[in-house]
Amino acid sequence: MGKNINVKNFKISILGQKRIPSREGGVEVVVEELATRIAKRGIDVTVYNRRGNHISGKEFNDDFMKAKEYEGVRIITVPTIEKKGLAAASSSFFATIKSIFGSYDCIHYHAEGPCAMLWIPHMFGIRTVATIHGLDWQRAKWGKFATWYLKFGEKIAAKYADEVIVLSNNVQKYFKDTYNRDTVFIPNGVNKPEIKVANSITNKWGLKKDNYILYLGRIVPEKGIEYLIDAFKEINTSKKLVIAGGASDTDEFMSKLKKKAQYDNRIIFTGFVQGEVLEELYSNAYIYALPSDLEGMPLSLLEAMSYGNCCLVSDIHECTEVVEDKAVIFKKGDVEDLMKKIQYLCEEQCIVEEYKRVAADYICDKYNWDDISKKTLSLYYGENIQSIKR
Repeated sequence: MGKNINVKNFKISILGQKRIPSREGGVEVVVEELATRIAKRGIDVTVYNRRGNHISGKEFNDDFMKAKEYEGVRIITVPTIEKKGLAAASSSFFATIKSIFGSYDCIHYHAEGPCAMLWIPHMFGIRTVATIHGLDWQRAKWGKFATWYLKFGEKIAAKYADEVIVLSNNVQKYFKDTYNRDTVFIPNGVNKPEIKVANSITNKWGLKKDNYILYLGRIVPEKGIEYLIDAFKEINTSKKLVIAGGASDTDEFMSKLKKKAQYDNRIIFTGFVQGEVLEELYSNAYIYALPSDLEGMPLSLLEAMSYGNCCLVSDIHECTEVVEDKAVIFKKGDVEDLMKKIQYLCEEQCIVEEYKRVAADYICDKYNWDDISKKTLSLYYGENIQSIKR
């Protein structure tokens, strides 16, 4: 690097996620992967978690929430107004205030909503980095005020952040066209997992190796789950469709999906999954489907491929950039095309096996968390970033 930086004295604050460790969303996974890797380099890392321990109104085991440290990362929990549209705003405000008085060298904001507070440390001359995980204001679940607030956070990031990280070429072009703002492309990463034998999922839902199609992610409208259910109901197959994930301020939408699927006993809703159950679901799926209309960078897709799954995705740029020619692609929002692709794959196991054969090595080589953490760390220091700009 161009100047000497005492790594041992360098302090970083990270905020914007709900909490770590957690699998409530892709942001949480990203923050955990980055924070723990950076802390292992001897750097002082503090992550500000939201107060609260609910997923779709159900409590989960949050022993780590009570801890002051997690794998070398200091955890501070901040007050949070747990109402739709206010949780991110309130927690990011309190985290920002705490960070300003924490003598941090850099504050890293994640997601557009929390970025609305980024102007405050900027006014104090503190270096800031913003990661835009997706154009959140486009998501169907938000009302007018929340949509405005998310777009406001996006504008603040574009105007004041010292560096803006984006996860796709599409969003990078959007920031250049909309704000004339140069950004840094750093995608999400993935770890190579251990493949698990079906055990818990067999006991819970009767699922076995290759006898189900899997969607795993948040239950929100923009993920295209309605298309998947509509298409699957027309498929002639004995395989099941598993919808795994919890609602995210979208309980009404979850009820709508269950009503749509109520007369097809092949369709299973598991609710939020993590740990052993999640690993078994990924390990034993016949096909992983991601029929999204909108994505940032789909971490669940990276994970599904890392388990060696044949993946079926919509043709949005954020998905096709990830899979290249290593997955099956259908036309976004086209239920008939989706139906045909599912039926074809159900009948042609040899094709499915061919995609499975190449998926894991391809995705794990392409998206490596260690490389990604190094690139992110260089932005915290504010040096040698030209080589990773695109």
